[in-house]
Amino acid sequence: MKGPLFYSKILLFGEYGIIKDSKGLSIPYNFYNGALKVSDTDTEVTKKSNNNLKRFADYLETIDSQLVRFDVEALRSDLAEGMYFDSSIPQGYGVGSSGALVAAIYDKYAFNKITVLENLTREKLLKLKAIFSEMESFFHGKSSGLDPLNSYLSIPILINSKDNIEATGIPSQKVDGKGAVFLLDSGVVGETAPMVSIFMENMKQEGFRSMLKDQFIKHTDACVDDFLKGDVKSLFKNTKQLSKVVLNHFKPMIPKQFHDLWKKGLETNDYYLKLCGSGGGGYILGFTENIEKAKESLKDYKLEVVYNF
Repeated sequence: MKGPLFYSKILLFGEYGIIKDSKGLSIPYNFYNGALKVSDTDTEVTKKSNNNLKRFADYLETIDSQLVRFDVEALRSDLAEGMYFDSSIPQGYGVGSSGALVAAIYDKYAFNKITVLENLTREKLLKLKAIFSEMESFFHGKSSGLDPLNSYLSIPILINSKDNIEATGIPSQKVDGKGAVFLLDSGVVGETAPMVSIFMENMKQEGFRSMLKDQFIKHTDACVDDFLKGDVKSLFKNTKQLSKVVLNHFKPMIPKQFHDLWKKGLETNDYYLKLCGSGGGGYILGFTENIEKAKESLKDYKLEVVYNF
């Protein structure tokens, strides 16, 4: 048995902000993927994944059956056969490893599932997001449901606000474009839950809340609009502001050894860095108007280009 592939995702804009109703833009990233499999040979990795899935199966039975019902019997029987999630998606890197797993389980075991082939109305997208949010909470404590949604549908998703999301198209890439969005490997694994709780703690301070609204969300929304319109000049102006705000107000989410690198980008304009997912490690997202310059500036690090302007 081998299930269909589900891809990783990148939240280009909106990390943390979408918790407080900023815009967001999430795109599939086909470089990494995962699928449910049954193998003849047991390894440490397959056993660990199988045990995790058994715990997940228990959790799925606690989800409100008005929202979604699963064929838990079939799931348990496949798990008894040694089913596991075979994934190349790095965990704790902000590219949606648990999202792809949630999408795969929903796809195979949900009763009356909403499929990609239907006319995806806003209601259906919101229902899927609500289901995925419940399912993914098993891994993160609190989940927006967007990662699995992106992985399941494999199309870019525009978040206008919490209850207004839509599938969207993004401008086609310029293959030989100098400008690029890239991933920078921090070399450290990030943990989502502790980062989110630091954020929630900060939200209790009025100063932080108004910074979020007047600066962080303002620039995030502008970046999303610029990206979708293909206004590259304005996009880089707003990304620079966003990068500055993150460096000043989200320091705990940036691994210490990257504080100077972050600053260097803002001073030289060779690249601008921002969080990819909740931060704390994993990937850092970079934007540059000149990828050769950025590569030169960051020659000690591993870059993966995600999108070309």
